[in-house]
Amino acid sequence: MLQLLSGNPRTVDALGFLLAFALTALMDSVFHDKLPHDHGRAFAVNGELSKGKARGSGLIFVLCIALVTLAVVPFKAEYVIYTVLLIASMLSGYFDDAAETAWNEYKKGLIDLVIAVVAGVTYLNFNGTEVNFLSWSFSLPYAVYLILIIVLIWASINVVNCTDGVDGLSASLAVVSIGTFLLAYWEELGDYATAGIVFIGALLAYLWQNAKPSTLLMGDAGSRAMGFFLAVLALKSSHPFAFLLAALVFIVDGSLGILKISFKRFLHISILKNTLTPLHDHVRKRLGWSDEQVVARWLILQAVASAARAFCCSGPGGKFQLPVQRFQTGWVTNSLHEFTSFLLFHCAMCHKQMQAKPL
Repeated sequence: MLQLLSGNPRTVDALGFLLAFALTALMDSVFHDKLPHDHGRAFAVNGELSKGKARGSGLIFVLCIALVTLAVVPFKAEYVIYTVLLIASMLSGYFDDAAETAWNEYKKGLIDLVIAVVAGVTYLNFNGTEVNFLSWSFSLPYAVYLILIIVLIWASINVVNCTDGVDGLSASLAVVSIGTFLLAYWEELGDYATAGIVFIGALLAYLWQNAKPSTLLMGDAGSRAMGFFLAVLALKSSHPFAFLLAALVFIVDGSLGILKISFKRFLHISILKNTLTPLHDHVRKRLGWSDEQVVARWLILQAVASAARAFCCSGPGGKFQLPVQRFQTGWVTNSLHEFTSFLLFHCAMCHKQMQAKPL
């Protein structure tokens, strides 16, 4: 809709960002007291501090994102299907959040699998089987690529979900990861880059109330949807392997617990006996890091991984070029400066919180 009102794509992106931010902030305020309340987590570090807080804000910001993208992203069947699946992944988490008894792991895993299969078939139907890796392009057999896509989406949903456990952590990491894809693959992403900007706007509005000490939690409703969206960005960039660096901290922090439990349950092999999972619990419990240190240091590590992703970005013909050199457009340079400024500001605020005395 807004594309018809403005001939400037950047104006549409800015409007989408502002609409998502304002709508999410408003809806968080209006429906804050109507969300289910967190029950606390018995085995998580400082899990009792979350007890009683409003949980399930992912329901709000995902619906706001879906609504805003209707105005700023052209209506296409493929994107509509992804939006429906995004809402489905959110709802599976929300109903789990709202349930008196947490859903069985196998039930959630099966729902994630169905979502991943539908998304994989959709992607291959609209985009084919060509894959880019650094400077190489090649095609994979349909069945092989479908399996890889299913693994990517299922893993992304679950590692992001497992990383959500510290005020401000997962949403901040998601902003950096989404920004990484936008900076490296703006032209390849096309309309999905606009959706990424809308997503960032909504996440920043959520972070306003999720910054420590938080009054609002996204719950599984938000984290599962974030994981799905990151996987879609990786696929639509045509560089799915970029996910390994663009979401490196999510992968390391969230996957260790999944691997530890899977090895124990299915193979009867105990690994990482002295490591608490997710990893953010280990560094808080065993190394004595504060929540603010976890957020700041995880952001720094992801920023370094994202910079490595940018360094590996290849230009036309397989020749190495940085993203700014590759696109030769002024707004990309400005976006890089804005993104860098955001990272520095966010880390500075985390450092300021660490220095502040508690009230």
